[in-house]
Amino acid sequence: MGIVARWEWRTFGEGSFGSCEDTIRALGMEGNKKTEELYILSKKSDENIKIRFDVVDVKSLQNVNGDRLEQWLPILKTGFPISVVTLEELFKIFKTEAPEFKRGEYGYEEFLDEVIRPCPDLELVEVKKSRDIYKIDGATAEIAECSFNGKGWRTICVEHEDPALVISVVKKLGLSGAPNVNYIQAMKKSVGMSR
Repeated sequence: MGIVARWEWRTFGEGSFGSCEDTIRALGMEGNKKTEELYILSKKSDENIKIRFDVVDVKSLQNVNGDRLEQWLPILKTGFPISVVTLEELFKIFKTEAPEFKRGEYGYEEFLDEVIRPCPDLELVEVKKSRDIYKIDGATAEIAECSFNGKGWRTICVEHEDPALVISVVKKLGLSGAPNVNYIQAMKKSVGMSR
């Protein structure tokens, strides 16, 4: 099928989303996904870079439309060991200067300890998610419990390839007035990282 960019609307809170959450839950959950991930935040970039299931996974923000929806596209996925060529590509995404690489490739722990942690522009955030998945008019919706370095949050999201469908569902749920905040923005605010 190929890689498809998806439009996303998401907001965060600490408590219930009220009647909107009740409306979604009444539809019947399609599934639940629990994950533990390690995000790599950059002071100079807002791209979505995480390690999940021992794979570095990067999504890039392509567009923001008039409804404030964000279009995200997967641009890189690589396992370990990770090559210097791929690391150079990653640091361009971080928009920060790459260190002097002393190995031809890096295993998981070497990557974190020798490449990421010493870089003053980068910060690792431990993220846990429990995502309840729903379908609304063909769009995917989720209500999730998550934590960033142990600080708990709740988030609600609507996403699909068609932005008109996403905004239609957001309006239907009565969420148009809430801010659209992506994971990276929420995480940076939660851990006190300013760009």
